[in-house]
Amino acid sequence: MDAVFIIGIFLSFFLFLLLLRKKGKSLPDKILAVWMLVIGLHLLNYYLYSLDFWIRYPHLVGVAAPFPLLHGPLLYLYTLFSLRPQSRIRYRNYLHFAPAALVYIYLSRFYFFYSAEEKALLDMGAMDDFALFTNLVLVAFVVSGITYPVMAYRLLGNYQKLIDANYSNDERISLNWLKYSIWWIGLIFLTVAVVTLLREGMGHEFGFNIDLVFYVMIVLFIFGLGYSGIRHQDIFSDNPATEGMPIVEPKPAGEYKKSSLDADTALALHQKLLQFMKEQKPFLEPKLTLGNLAQSLGLSVNHLSQVINQYEGVNFHDFVNKYRVEEFKNLASHPHSRHYNILALALDAGFNSKSAFNMVFKKHTDKTPSQYLSELNA
Repeated sequence: MDAVFIIGIFLSFFLFLLLLRKKGKSLPDKILAVWMLVIGLHLLNYYLYSLDFWIRYPHLVGVAAPFPLLHGPLLYLYTLFSLRPQSRIRYRNYLHFAPAALVYIYLSRFYFFYSAEEKALLDMGAMDDFALFTNLVLVAFVVSGITYPVMAYRLLGNYQKLIDANYSNDERISLNWLKYSIWWIGLIFLTVAVVTLLREGMGHEFGFNIDLVFYVMIVLFIFGLGYSGIRHQDIFSDNPATEGMPIVEPKPAGEYKKSSLDADTALALHQKLLQFMKEQKPFLEPKLTLGNLAQSLGLSVNHLSQVINQYEGVNFHDFVNKYRVEEFKNLASHPHSRHYNILALALDAGFNSKSAFNMVFKKHTDKTPSQYLSELNA
């Protein structure tokens, strides 16, 4: 178990230094660096506690008490500014750290006015000066731990809608690694909440140090983040993101009533769009965006988005990929195509990877490409 903690602590500080040395650091990079430092210090604090350092050095008692209240806000702010890279941190964003600051302020008398002997007695439970306060902090931690992952996940869901409204291929800007991180952090906090309810609320004894479970899960999160950093090089490397933010926000069809585009004009533009898609096949360009297509048609991105949403009933991503799926079917139906594998046909149809193609094809046909080809060649 010691090895797990040592590796987790080392990796946390290593990622912190890696982000700190990154050229052209963005705001999310800085937030993630602070988070890695906090996690490293949190793990180090618990590791030293497990080695009885608090007994030998009582002044360490309570130093990291507010740390659990920092993880939720840092997760949320990292998600927020990762999805809005042009945004700047504002004073109100610092309010997320107010609970942790208040804990430090309240404990200041403990830090500065309690003797080493009194701190040791309090840590052993022989004094209950802060019993009520400790329970309040624990409740605040559980509430924070559940609330912030939910808020971060909602941000991610809204962002995905923006991506689908503006990009035909979202693999390069996929934030699945961030989604999985939110899930994992949420699972850690949920586990803490359940354990707290059983241990503090119902008096259940686990028979082993259940706190180890939480910290091992945190270490696993650090491993996962390091792995994601290798796969998504823009997290830790000096390469800036190649994709900009979406330029049009999706709207339900009913919200276009105040649009400057009248019904007759919109219908005419829809026909123009369908003809262009059929004759020019712009969907064969894997990097096609709403802006690119609007420019080719001589339309504003807002009007094009409105036409697609109103008359096709889908977002831009699904609209374009529907044509790519049909193009794949046409290519696959030709006798000479039997000499090509699935990936080659998918690339010719405008997809840029096998994984993206498989997911889109399954969504539009309820079949895998292999199943479709088997039925086609039967």
